[in-house]
Amino acid sequence: MMGFAVSDELLGTVAPIVVYWLYSGIYIALSSLESYRLHSKVEEEDKNLVSKWSVVKGVLLQQLVQAVVAILLFTVTGSDDEADKAQKFSLLVLARQFVTAMIILDTWQYFMHRYMHHNKFLYKHIHSQHHRLIVPYAYGALYNHPVEGLILDTVGGALSFLISGMSPRTSIFFFSFATIKTVDDHCGLWLPGNLFHMVFKNNTAYHDIHHQLHGTKYNFSQPFFVMWDRILGTYMPYSLEKREDGGFEARPTKEYKDD
Repeated sequence: MMGFAVSDELLGTVAPIVVYWLYSGIYIALSSLESYRLHSKVEEEDKNLVSKWSVVKGVLLQQLVQAVVAILLFTVTGSDDEADKAQKFSLLVLARQFVTAMIILDTWQYFMHRYMHHNKFLYKHIHSQHHRLIVPYAYGALYNHPVEGLILDTVGGALSFLISGMSPRTSIFFFSFATIKTVDDHCGLWLPGNLFHMVFKNNTAYHDIHHQLHGTKYNFSQPFFVMWDRILGTYMPYSLEKREDGGFEARPTKEYKDD
């Protein structure tokens, strides 16, 4: 009996989508843990300017576009199975490709993200859609205007794939990892033992600052490092404080400019 073979290209297209909803589902199950939330459930319902059903539809649309572009990208770049077999597996090469892709993706998203905030037309008609989620939650991570989703995430992902030289098989792991990181950054929970919070300065609280009114011109970096914010003066430091009604709050630790 012949087994059903799934290509690396198909997995590279589908895996990040499946991972997105599975990892978001974990945070949905944990969302009632008020003592670890950065905002209360009441704030989430009162402050957000878009329904959760609209968010789901918006994310599914973006994922459809990403899937189409991924299929086209894999088709154009081709799959040289013989070359893949001949190439010896190397952790050093894998690490180099991962780090290169992370830097490329971060660089692209920082400058595109920042420009969408500073260009009034782009902010009003495109990027403001994502900021309807003043209180972020996990499955809203990819809730964007379709144009923004294409420019920031899809094009940025394609560039990181091409420039890093990773194979379709490596892309399965890289884009699944990037997806998990992005969902975690929007989860709204500060859980003990979260490795992302320990390893990355760019984390849930860091990005929560950006979603608040006082932080919309700061903390543009996403999804991995904070280097561009630090280098270009858009880094807003914060402290994590206990809220009187339970949970945490990310508070800026310096004065901010509102111009």
